[in-house]
Amino acid sequence: MSTLSKDHNLFEISEKWPMSIDFFRANGFPQFDDLDKLKTFGSSITLSQALKLKGLNEDVFLEQLTSIIEESCNGNLDDNEQALHLVGLLPCPVRIPLLEQFESFLAEKESSLKVNHELKAASTGADWIANNIHEAQHENDLPDIFISAGFETFFDKEKGFGRFREKAFYNSLNYPEVNKSFQGISLMDPEDIYSMIAVVPSIFMVNEKVLGDTPMPKTWQDLLKPEFENKLSLPVGDFDLFNGILLNIRNKYGDSAVEALGKGLMKSMHPSEMVKSERKANPPAVTIMPYFFSKMTRPNSGMKMIWPEDGSIISPIFLLANKKRQQEVQILSDFFASKEVGETLAINGLFPSTNPEVENVLPENHPFMWLGWDYIYSHNLSDEIETCLNLFNHKGQNQ
Repeated sequence: MSTLSKDHNLFEISEKWPMSIDFFRANGFPQFDDLDKLKTFGSSITLSQALKLKGLNEDVFLEQLTSIIEESCNGNLDDNEQALHLVGLLPCPVRIPLLEQFESFLAEKESSLKVNHELKAASTGADWIANNIHEAQHENDLPDIFISAGFETFFDKEKGFGRFREKAFYNSLNYPEVNKSFQGISLMDPEDIYSMIAVVPSIFMVNEKVLGDTPMPKTWQDLLKPEFENKLSLPVGDFDLFNGILLNIRNKYGDSAVEALGKGLMKSMHPSEMVKSERKANPPAVTIMPYFFSKMTRPNSGMKMIWPEDGSIISPIFLLANKKRQQEVQILSDFFASKEVGETLAINGLFPSTNPEVENVLPENHPFMWLGWDYIYSHNLSDEIETCLNLFNHKGQNQ
């Protein structure tokens, strides 16, 4: 647990230390009665600023609040020493069924496995996780298990898990090879550090009415042509998938390709908006979205799904397992890498599982475009993402 300081904002304190909420309420902070409003208000004001506004003594308040937090955390020291810490972002379409499976799994283990977990919806964003990682000074400050999609958080060597990867983590997958769906690409980490339990594929949804006489795009290269300028919708707000798209496009097709993709951007929409785009005024001709959302389009909507012939760009769903309590951690890791969880990901969410026993729900021809471990380990991905964003934003954003 990171140390409470005056520089933490109020919302961050309520998230990290929920036992502090009653103390704030009792000391004249009515904002803590509505935690949804607190997210907006409390994210922009530090504890120090709030105490000055209230005219409260900072040192006394901080000492009392720290004491409450420590008492709560140490009230049952043996239990807390035994409890594993699980943190992650779960894909929104499968979060509830995965949580139900997880609760059943824990109930079966009864008292043999104690787990404190924070498993939030991916739509909430990873800022709260990034802040915790940034504050970690040692691998013992990190969670025992971490699950999320994307690249940046996992490989950032200055602020992310990349600082600790050689010392703290191990590849916890117990199957020798990944699912046959991924033939032709290597998803197993050669350094034996990162575990990948599933992927988020990206596809094209083409509005044939808007496309008109323009040839149907079949590849990512097709979307880079001048005829698709200002005709694309991209998941800019879905950072994990969007960053993966930019990294792959630049790696395979070069800087000019990323600039061309930026020129193509007409709208930035959340995937849930994308599936309704044909009902909007001036809809995009092509929408790039996660494969899952393609199944939510209406029949006879005029929208056609295209699986890119040069490969669906995938954003990996990683699982990081900490070495510090490997025996207990492996039990948790085995659950999340299991056939049962893989089927929930693959069937409920259309997130293809790497478990070789799972029958993934995919078109007959489903090539993937994967960034590759050679690229990942030979580049600073945070810098690469920043370069990609600069290229993408260099030209043609009309909104």
